[in-house]
Amino acid sequence: MSSQDIPEENLPAEQGHAHGVVDVADEQNPFADPGLPPHEHRIQDIDERAAKRSERTVAFLFTLSMLATVGFIVSYVAIPSDKSIFVFPIGHVSALNFALGLTLGTALFTIGAGAVHWARTLMSDVEVADERHPIEASPEVRAKVHADFKAGAKESALGRRKLIRNTMFGALALFPLSGVMLLRDLGPLPGTSLRHTLWSKGKLLVNMNTNEPLRASDVAVGSLTFAKPEGLEEHDEEFQNEIAKAALMIVRLQPDNIKDKRELEWSHEGIVAFSKICTHVGCPISLYEQQTHHVLCPCHQSTFDLSDGARVIFGPAGHALPQLRIGVNDEGYLEALGDFEEPVGPAFWERG
Repeated sequence: MSSQDIPEENLPAEQGHAHGVVDVADEQNPFADPGLPPHEHRIQDIDERAAKRSERTVAFLFTLSMLATVGFIVSYVAIPSDKSIFVFPIGHVSALNFALGLTLGTALFTIGAGAVHWARTLMSDVEVADERHPIEASPEVRAKVHADFKAGAKESALGRRKLIRNTMFGALALFPLSGVMLLRDLGPLPGTSLRHTLWSKGKLLVNMNTNEPLRASDVAVGSLTFAKPEGLEEHDEEFQNEIAKAALMIVRLQPDNIKDKRELEWSHEGIVAFSKICTHVGCPISLYEQQTHHVLCPCHQSTFDLSDGARVIFGPAGHALPQLRIGVNDEGYLEALGDFEEPVGPAFWERG
């Protein structure tokens, strides 16, 4: 249906601007003003049923945005971070990342699509030419701006189209909750978790390679062995977090070669247990120099003397490696006699 098919009395009133006016060029104004083309009314301007359909479409898009925002929140809480799904043609992807991207994208897109559809079908589309004026705002200009604002507010039909207004406010109010939910990753607070590891009195030292408890007789003089706490398995959900604090390196020295008194007291027949985590940036230490009893961090070459309390003798590390006090149980297995006395790893010293 076009405006030519509608009786003149049913057409919306013009906005007080003449269309198609062409000024004649002269010496003072060498360029003619072509004016504006005649305004064509949209179907929504002349048929209230079409306007209602557009209103429902806009409301549907805003409502869909609200549902997508709720879906984002539910996905963030309910979907495990380690779950994967197959999505054609991408392949296997993280279920959580896919759900968050899909719902957040839908929420943003439908708010934008609803606003565009609202502007194109229901807001006034009458083109208005305004003459250029001085930059300073005169009282007349300010009055005109206020009048134009009121006219624009009236033409948007925000007060009359309550369904659009309410659903738009709902979509805009709910969407920021997606960002609020992301704040969950700032917590919970670590509390005292950085000060403690899985080591406790009576926990056996388990060989990282064989997954068997270590006997004192298994550790030869000059050898380097890596150990973990009894009960910690690689398939455990928190394995990486826990091993990053509890990983041990076991070295057997001649008791006469141990210079630090506390180190000797906390050892068993020259077997000493130190944290494997470098106190610089947390790299795993794995290089042992048998003759000097030095261990070297492969990342930044921090060097620690295991015969002298694992103190730093070279490199950027600022603190000695924490030592774990060990002993032997009745069956001859090496066991911890408590947890580390000081926090393991880097950064904590400056933070806590």
